Amino acid sequence: MSERFPGVRIATADGSMFSGTGLGLIIRFFMHRSHAGIAPSVMRALDTYRRAVGPDTLAWYPDAEGDWRRLDDSAWERTRQALLDTGPHTFATLVDRPQGAAGFRFEYEGISLEEPSLFDDPRRACVASFWLPSTFLEESGPEHTRGLALELAAHLPFNSGYATLSFDTMRDEVGIRRSIRSMCFRYLGVDMLDHPVSWDIGTRIAGSYWLTFLGQPVLGELGGAEGLRARLTAPDTTVQQLPGDRAVVTLGQWPEAGDVEAGENLPAYRELARVMEPWLYHDAGTRFDPDFPPEDKRRWERRFLD
Repeated sequence: MSERFPGVRIATADGSMFSGTGLGLIIRFFMHRSHAGIAPSVMRALDTYRRAVGPDTLAWYPDAEGDWRRLDDSAWERTRQALLDTGPHTFATLVDRPQGAAGFRFEYEGISLEEPSLFDDPRRACVASFWLPSTFLEESGPEHTRGLALELAAHLPFNSGYATLSFDTMRDEVGIRRSIRSMCFRYLGVDMLDHPVSWDIGTRIAGSYWLTFLGQPVLGELGGAEGLRARLTAPDTTVQQLPGDRAVVTLGQWPEAGDVEAGENLPAYRELARVMEPWLYHDAGTRFDPDFPPEDKRRWERRFLD
């Protein structure tokens, strides 16, 4: 059980409980450009992540039918070749274990803006996601974890990105997702976004998070890192200029779950959300989720604004 972060008990449809810390940390980047132009960068970021967590930690991958297989040397080579391929659509998923809470996980979805499929939105972006268990954050410390996020960011030509606490279950039993959705209004600092956000995020910003990565054009429209810094007054908020006209906003030393039942109001998160409001992502409602209807999704998107 995590000492710093809340324990979360998630009920399945049959009444059994999926327990554990319930929380991990996700580092995610959106890149509104074609995979062909960023494939080597994605591979370098994955190599950086594997070095940080241990080269043998990501030990499983899903095959074409969705069944989990051991990542042996030949499967790893196929994964590398797939990520370096310049085709119109590229996918990769690697995890530390195939069931239950996935503490370490890498997911990538790459697309082509020059050769979109029939259903691709022109605002679709490539997305790379890196998960860490809360124990990694607690044992390594927030500065080390933040340093890893910055190292990953240095490889990727992102338009936006973030690092934040996230529910860490991969289980798909009926009721798991519904239980998680029901908790998102208690833990306001915990991520609820998923890959479909990349289908139409374009260059917008996903939200206000512990680490919020800003690229172009949004950072330029804010007046650069200096212009953004002038708008933020919370004492523990920092704005760091990054190479390539980019920046990262850090909201305090540790990521916060924002437990409203414990009176955690997250004022720094609210301040950043207000500054970023014109550029924040909003789901147009084209994807229906019975466990997260549009009115709830809209309420969650505006949790730091209303």
